Amino acid sequence: MEQTLDEFNRTKGKVVDDFKTIVNDAEALLQATAQVSGEGFAAERAKFAEKLKYAKTRLAEAEHRVVEKAKQAATATDHYVHENPWTAVGVAAAVGMLIGFLAARR
Repeated sequence: MEQTLDEFNRTKGKVVDDFKTIVNDAEALLQATAQVSGEGFAAERAKFAEKLKYAKTRLAEAEHRVVEKAKQAATATDHYVHENPWTAVGVAAAVGMLIGFLAARR
């Protein structure tokens, strides 16, 4: 169970990092075009800046929700394992046997 949570955290971190990179690239593009003039371009640039700000806010909110859900899942798992250690051992053994059986068939 801990390995699955670690994998989830790595994947979540990668997705968040990718989105942060996109947002940072968009900000750099926005700054690079600051010197370009034209009324239509300025209006589009302002709309893009507003959308970028909204995306950053949503990304921060999503990151916070994912971290909170991961913490809740880890706490619930920890609590369950402490309350039901033999059940957890049995499930882990069954999953291990299933993986071993499937690996042996290949």
